[in-house]
Amino acid sequence: MPLPKAELHLHIEGTLEPELAFALAARNGVELPYADTDALREAYRFSDLQSFLNLYYGLMAVLRTERDFEDLANAYLARAAAQGVRHAEIFFDPQAHIARGVALGTVVEGLWAALGSSEENHGVSTRLIMCFLRDESADSARETLEAARPYLDRITGVGLDSAEVGHPPVKFREVYEAAAALGLRRVAHAGEEGPPQYITDSLDLLGVERIDHGLRCMEDPELVARLVRERVPLTLCPLSNVRLRAVDTLADHPLPAMLDAGLLCTVNSDDPAYFGGYVDDNFTAVRSALGLDEQRLRELARNSFLAAFLADDEERRARYLAEVEAYDFG
Repeated sequence: MPLPKAELHLHIEGTLEPELAFALAARNGVELPYADTDALREAYRFSDLQSFLNLYYGLMAVLRTERDFEDLANAYLARAAAQGVRHAEIFFDPQAHIARGVALGTVVEGLWAALGSSEENHGVSTRLIMCFLRDESADSARETLEAARPYLDRITGVGLDSAEVGHPPVKFREVYEAAAALGLRRVAHAGEEGPPQYITDSLDLLGVERIDHGLRCMEDPELVARLVRERVPLTLCPLSNVRLRAVDTLADHPLPAMLDAGLLCTVNSDDPAYFGGYVDDNFTAVRSALGLDEQRLRELARNSFLAAFLADDEERRARYLAEVEAYDFG
């Protein structure tokens, strides 16, 4: 059994494997512009974030019904459990579905059909985080938050994703203030392609509690010192960083330097169907490419549970942390 861990940076739409994409396309009468699964996999070669997003949003066309979203989530949870995931905090992109005529309720009810029984069926506890698309308007984000009100018993927090450059955090200040007033936890993608200032602004203007990605913090020593001092978790996605050219090779990844600096780093898979691996695949890859020893791997697993939104269930957090400490690498 792999090292027990939490996954905190995972886009459920990014777990759509080619085989499931074709199965859902057949079920819903959607014609995909690819001859077969091999041709689709061949399209998973990206030059940057935008080239990935174009395919990512295009393939969402196969997701139409509650059953589709339930099947998608169950497929991820089964894979996650096999990779040692004990707790998953799952992002979804409501605006991308609403824009193509799929109601928010269809998405949430479908996902919840899987998440609500995930502990029983997969042994994985879950949280659901609704992301705003930063390349859409602030008004659209506010409308999405308003539309989500009937489902807030199932939504733990809000996030901010999609194309980062040119869409600074300040654009979403008001909707994050509204989310905070509703008692929602707050995270945001920052410092992946965008500058370190986006990380600072996410903390100061959006009040976020975790930074998704954040690897460019290393360009700003004062910011690093602040993140260490305030124990702000960073949800790193190493294989994603290589596929989207944020780093040239895995051997170039700043993870070891970030850990040496005292940053509270976690390792996650981001969009695993597209980026070549689920979360334990990321652990295995960084262990090999960066020479991380068992102590470092245990630290990363421990960090994942410390960074998880489990304040409402500290007993569970303590139980997961005990599993990490007791783990025998063999």
